[in-house]
Amino acid sequence: MQVTTLDMKQQHLTALIERYTKRTQTSKQMTQAYRPLLADPRVPDWFNLSTKEMCYLIVGKKSKGSRIWDIDNNEYVDIIMGFGANLLGHNPQFIQEAIIEQLEKGIPLGPQSEVVGEVAKLISEMTGMERVAFSNTGTEAVMTAIRLARAATKRNKIVIFSGAYHGHFDGTLAKAQTNKNPEAVPITPGVLPGMIEDVLILDYGSSQSLEIIKTYQDELAAVLVEPIQTRRPDLQPQEFLQQLRQLTQKSGITLIFDEMITGFRLHLGGAQSWFGVEADIATYGKVVGGGMPIGVIAGKATYMDKIDGGMWNYGDTSSPEVERTFFAGTHCKHPLSMAAAWAVLKYLKLQGSSLQAELNQRTSQYVERLNVFFAAKHLPIRMANFGSFFGPVFREEFLSGDVASIMMGLDLLRYHLFDRGVLLRGEGGGFLSTSHTDEDVDYIVQAMKDSINEIQAAGFLP
Repeated sequence: MQVTTLDMKQQHLTALIERYTKRTQTSKQMTQAYRPLLADPRVPDWFNLSTKEMCYLIVGKKSKGSRIWDIDNNEYVDIIMGFGANLLGHNPQFIQEAIIEQLEKGIPLGPQSEVVGEVAKLISEMTGMERVAFSNTGTEAVMTAIRLARAATKRNKIVIFSGAYHGHFDGTLAKAQTNKNPEAVPITPGVLPGMIEDVLILDYGSSQSLEIIKTYQDELAAVLVEPIQTRRPDLQPQEFLQQLRQLTQKSGITLIFDEMITGFRLHLGGAQSWFGVEADIATYGKVVGGGMPIGVIAGKATYMDKIDGGMWNYGDTSSPEVERTFFAGTHCKHPLSMAAAWAVLKYLKLQGSSLQAELNQRTSQYVERLNVFFAAKHLPIRMANFGSFFGPVFREEFLSGDVASIMMGLDLLRYHLFDRGVLLRGEGGGFLSTSHTDEDVDYIVQAMKDSINEIQAAGFLP
């Protein structure tokens, strides 16, 4: 009997599901057991009826360096790396020691952390920003940056760019009404139209976007930019950003860089140093926390003074003279986060810019190896990277075709790599860290090749 393509695909799926669910059975059992109680947004992001039985998160048990072990004691080379937080790998000894030292002292919430000033000083030194404040998450940091811009400029409207991600603050969960109408509508249920009525959504890197900004320049408080979008790692518009800086500076518009991913990873000075563009406010997180939760708002005193009223001294008649906006948070400047951040920043300063430069180069070489293979297999994707972050993009000649037809194959790639002991972000994307060895990289490349060969043989990829 002749085996049809449909039969091949079903046989492949059946075998993969059986193999994968047996390997990770405790993760699946725990997901099912706690689903009535635990509302988890990441699980349904992967949901597809044909792969439903594999739709659950791997439950982590421990991590060290470039590796993670799950609840079934499977070992993985990790390239999720805390979604970008673990530039130096999992649980580096010097960060662990800093956290343990603070734990032994206690967690005094209320009093000021004894190292918070030093952490702020190092961030200012590396980024060139005048003043620094701390929050708990990147979402909080972005939300605060927007509020500071509006308070300082006395304007309401802001610009964000399509394809960017700025956290889950209602004020940024927006999309353009149409391709020709940049006024925003909510991107998801539960976001009130009033929260984003002063938001314009423009195309990133487009000269037309600069013209629209000129049109609204007297109404705009800020332009919020993810300098290199994690969803479009191949788009790195240096000239556009430099023109945007000139325009915003001339118009009195606050330029905000969201550097959650690029900060301290791409370059010690982040995307600002990389592109030669000085933002008014920048938000950071992830890397600087060393695995602990943290958000950072850094910027020019003109904006940051809105948090505390600005500079004053003891022993004279000075007082806070700047009108303040509201900013608060019980766990801001958390002692454990500050201890970890201080350890990370001291380490990065000691290592100098060579740490990022060498890791960026290793990542570029890794990406090139994959792209040679993708081209040889005639795949419609290629890998792109900025610094040590990498992700897949569709090759331009395929964008006009039926992209949806190969998405199943790319979805399966995730499970194949999990099954082969590689934890990754999305359809092949992720982060390299300083803890990844040459052997780790070789293993990832081989796992990618073996997975794609198997998926192609089953007819899921052209």
